[in-house]
Formats: sequence, structure tokens, C-alpha cells
Amino acid sequence: MPEHVEVRLPDDVRLHVEATGPADAEVTVVLLHGWTLDGRAWHRQLADLRERFDGAVRVVTYDARGHGRSSCMALPTATVAQLGDDLVAVLDEAAPTGRVVLVGHSMGGMTIMEYAHRHPGHFAARTAGLVFVSTTAEGHTHTVYGISPRIARLIRIAETTGAGVLARCGSWRPPRALLRALRPSIRWMLFGDRCDPHDIRLVTSAVARASLRSIGGFRASIGAQHRLDTLAALAHLPAAALVGDRDRLTPPPCAESIAAALPATELTVCPGGGHMLMMERPDEVNAALVGVLRRVLAASGTAGRVD
Repeated sequence: MPEHVEVRLPDDVRLHVEATGPADAEVTVVLLHGWTLDGRAWHRQLADLRERFDGAVRVVTYDARGHGRSSCMALPTATVAQLGDDLVAVLDEAAPTGRVVLVGHSMGGMTIMEYAHRHPGHFAARTAGLVFVSTTAEGHTHTVYGISPRIARLIRIAETTGAGVLARCGSWRPPRALLRALRPSIRWMLFGDRCDPHDIRLVTSAVARASLRSIGGFRASIGAQHRLDTLAALAHLPAAALVGDRDRLTPPPCAESIAAALPATELTVCPGGGHMLMMERPDEVNAALVGVLRRVLAASGTAGRVD
């Protein structure tokens, strides 16, 4: 059973953290979820890591501020920069020793980039590998929702306006009845050719747990973030990037620019995949994660104990 840890941040936000494996493991995998989701998004990766490594590595998931079972926050702290600071606190509390492999989906990938940008010394001392899943280092530069750029611009204006309204709604959460009605739209926006009914229910459940302040508040900084220069300084790390060719939020050019900044990165483009690759294409995501993890374990001299 996972251990549950509550990490209290300097601004009194409480993060819900779950961990499995020894606290003194030489390598810890940290899985960071995307915007409006929570740690349950990684359920297929958690099962695979448990089966493959059987406690030889520590695995940590947590719900970002304003998401899942973590508490809400003041609106000025609903930024990816703040999420980068929060990651430092999670690592210090839930994985205080050893090296870490950071795995980020969408906003989670952007959180990793902010951590590297804002805390370069801490990042260098702890981080041994990176996996980016359906994310971007260029804000909304490439986001056209799979439609014409002109219509996409109109949608972005409406989305930005709506986000500003939601951000002022505090800790209220979306009505579940409304989310059920919007399920076809959520399915279209987030998934590609395939969508397991369990996954769309899980995603809808996660959105229902997110505060309206987090749904609206994070939108501005997500769209404005640009961290390609930060990534270029991390080219020495084992890394992988994955994207679906039907991803409407972070399409292939987003992953291609990450791979260009990190030339040793293994880039995987999943045909028919949408934005939720860890659910839609778990085998590909698991293989990329395990590939990076095995390289890190080999460098630490522990690979023979987990093969």
C-alpha cells in the first residue's frame, strides 16, 4: 500500500503526496500530472513500475496545488513558476535522498522546466533523468486545437476570458452534472483515436476535484511559459519525449522543439494518440520511462539488482 504524506508549503497550501518503495532508495521516480488532473492519471505507469522493479525504486505521485486532494491556494500563486517551487518541497519531504527521474505530463512537464529554471543547483544535485509526455516548452505557440488558426485564435480569446472569470471563483469545484454533459467535448479535446471508458470517467472525476481557481488561474502562465533555453542546459541527462500525432493541445511541434533542445532525447510520436498518452498509449510511455530509468540505474550501479 502507498504511504500518504501531507507536504505543507510556506503559504499553508497542503499537498497530497503518495509514495511507494523505500525512502532511502538510490533512485526515485516522480510523476507529475497535467492541468486539471491529479495523481491518479498515472495509474498504468504505477502498476508497471511496481511489477518491473518490485520496490527497488521509490515512486512518488502528488496532486498539484488546487488539484485533487491538495488544498486550494491564493490566486497569485496559481502559476507554473510556483509549481516549480512546490516540486522542491515535495522532493525534500518525500524523496530526501538519492537521484530522481522526473516524469511530467502537460503542465507537469512545464513544472519540471520551472524547477530547472528557478532552482538550478537543487535540480543539478538531484535530477538524473527526464521524461516529457504531451507537453511543451513554448506556451501556446503551437496550440491550434486541430482546427484552422483563425478559429483557434477566437477560441483562445474566449478561453482566456473564461479562465479569468473562473479564477475568481475560489475553491468552488465544477458541478459534476455539467462535467457529465461536457464529457463528449472533453473526450474530443483530450483523446485521440482510442478512449477507454474508464479513462474518460477518471479524467472527468479529476476535473471535478480541481478548484475553479486552479482551472482558471493557471491558464495565463501555462500559455506564456517559454523554457527552451533552460532545456538546452540539460542535454547531458537521459531523456525521452512522447507526443500523439492527434494531440490538440500540445501537438508534435511541441515535442519536436523539446527534442531539438535536448539532442540526445528519444522522441516518440504515437500515431492516433491524443493528449492523454499515459492512458491511451501506456505501453509506449512505460517503455520510454523504463528506458530512461534503466540508464539511470546503470549509472548508479544498481541495474543488476532490478533486471
